[in-house]
Amino acid sequence: MLLTIIAGLTSLTGYAQDKKMPPLDSSPMDMAYYPVMYPYVVKVKGEPGNLVARVIYSRPQKKGRKIFGELEAYGEIYRLGANEATEIEFFRPVIIGGKTVPKGRYTLYAILSEQKWTFIVNRETDIWGAFKYDQKKDVARTDVPVVKLTTPVEPFSMMFEKADNGANLVVAWDTTSVSLPIKWSDKPPVASKKK
Repeated sequence: MLLTIIAGLTSLTGYAQDKKMPPLDSSPMDMAYYPVMYPYVVKVKGEPGNLVARVIYSRPQKKGRKIFGELEAYGEIYRLGANEATEIEFFRPVIIGGKTVPKGRYTLYAILSEQKWTFIVNRETDIWGAFKYDQKKDVARTDVPVVKLTTPVEPFSMMFEKADNGANLVVAWDTTSVSLPIKWSDKPPVASKKK
């Protein structure tokens, strides 16, 4: 019996070793939270806080290329990163561009120009690229100004920062940065301290 178990475990180990894993993606997936570092600050350290938003996106690298206006064309739908289109999830209703966006998960796109980006919140999710973008499924759109950076950002990056009555989703890559204002539709719930 013992020999049978050992033989079975050996064959399973050999099977697992024969499995070829996919190569490392050159544009790895990342995640940002609001409140910033929510899982660590609230779940590990035990500080008060309620999860409001989370964005999941892929991070391509600049690699010496001119990004905006060349790699990412002006006037076209942009998935905000690489691979799957960026997804944002709200854990409470928010206001974007004057429109209430209900609690839920959405795809986030942008239309780029040199002076401004038009952010688009779209209800269809689990999308590769922006090839199947459907304007009829837009929930909100808003224009934000482009800010030029003096120091280029190598990886496509997203983060939340606190703002008056809400948060900004900051996007930066190469020498371009934009901030998407996200407002609370009412006062955010007050977190109770853990006892």
